[in-house]
Amino acid sequence: MFPVRYVITALLLFCVIPIQAQDRPWGDALKGSGSYDDFEKPERCASCHKDFARQYEQAMMSQAYTHSWDEIEYFKLAVPHSQKDPKFKDAQEGCNGCHAPLAYIAGDVPPPKPFTGSRADESVSCDVCHTITGSGAEPPVNYSFTIEPGRTKLGNRDGLESPHHNTKKHDFTVSTELCGSCHNEKNPFDVWVKSTQLEWKEGPYSKDGVRCQDCHMPGAKGRNSIMSKEYDDVAQHMFTGAHSPARLAGTVELAVHPDVRAVVPGEQLKISVVCYNHKAGHKIPSGSVEERQLWLTVKVHDSQGKEYHLPVDRKGFEGEDYTISSNELAFQDMGYMLDEPDFKGLPRDALPYEGDRVFRMAYFDPQDRMTIAQWNTARLGVDYRIGPREAKIETYTWKLPADLPLGRVRIVAEMQYRRLIKSVGDYLGVPEEETKAEFINRAESWFEAVDY
Repeated sequence: MFPVRYVITALLLFCVIPIQAQDRPWGDALKGSGSYDDFEKPERCASCHKDFARQYEQAMMSQAYTHSWDEIEYFKLAVPHSQKDPKFKDAQEGCNGCHAPLAYIAGDVPPPKPFTGSRADESVSCDVCHTITGSGAEPPVNYSFTIEPGRTKLGNRDGLESPHHNTKKHDFTVSTELCGSCHNEKNPFDVWVKSTQLEWKEGPYSKDGVRCQDCHMPGAKGRNSIMSKEYDDVAQHMFTGAHSPARLAGTVELAVHPDVRAVVPGEQLKISVVCYNHKAGHKIPSGSVEERQLWLTVKVHDSQGKEYHLPVDRKGFEGEDYTISSNELAFQDMGYMLDEPDFKGLPRDALPYEGDRVFRMAYFDPQDRMTIAQWNTARLGVDYRIGPREAKIETYTWKLPADLPLGRVRIVAEMQYRRLIKSVGDYLGVPEEETKAEFINRAESWFEAVDY
């Protein structure tokens, strides 16, 4: 049986969420439709909502514009590209619809660079999410939200009073469509380059009534503000995701086993690894899939400590080459954006080993070259990510060396994750924290090398 709150949520989700305020601008029409002064600053909210403010300051919502990689990608790649090819101008400006919505609404695009004192630095501020009234598109996509900044703040609870603003319960605020208005995205080629909310909607968690907010804003006993009474289910403003090591760790369960327990050196062995996404309500990786890496490495260690790396067995599906780590050159379209005509490309995966399984969906530019520029993506490759509650089995066939020492041989399977491909980050000067490997999970097993 599901908890009562999940049953109630399920009833809400299967009702049609009204798309309100159709006469309000949304999407591209938001540009220049208001001003910075229409919105309150986060520090004003922090005076009463202290706990939420401290949580929000640590979340990527508060850094959507100022985050180092976002700044570098936007000002080094997207802006120059749109200046060379005006067809990308709307997409370049539209980045700000989600990353710096105040700037976009104020028509201040491109905004001043981060940390120059502009209110664009507020990124996705409290007042943005709490004054969104609906979506002008179904499914929500590309900052399709409608918004009415002002004294009334929208939330998940009736009957709250504040000396500073009005508070109103609003169904759209607690819907996943609110998240989807920025976490779903189509590019100028009409390609779905982000679809996290849609992945959730098509998966098992939506059928169980478990919303995005249930995982990314979990309820806890506490107070909404310094003057409110205590509630049992106050939504915490954590918004943890790919930038949270704790969120990443254990996302995918691993189990590894050999097909037999005793093998004679020189003979063949098959190792299987089960990879189960038991934690994420969407596919993994999700979001900025064009630059994410999730990979599985399998090694064996003989009885004297010598290490052997095993390449994954091929399954033979179309596009599989892009799911097996390689250092062939890719991302050549960056040369045009950077005005470097002799740019040959960068190592595609830049992982410690070639031959590892990479769970990804590659993005391809109009010249059919792999790209990390989602706005320049003309087609998507095979989707070899791990869906919610999906298990994939990878196999590794190994012919034991004839001189393998007898004794117990350890098998180690380890999964790791990168938010940004290291070769790209290094070339563009992105801080190392964005390209470092993050631990997901590890599993071990064994077999005996024997002499019959």
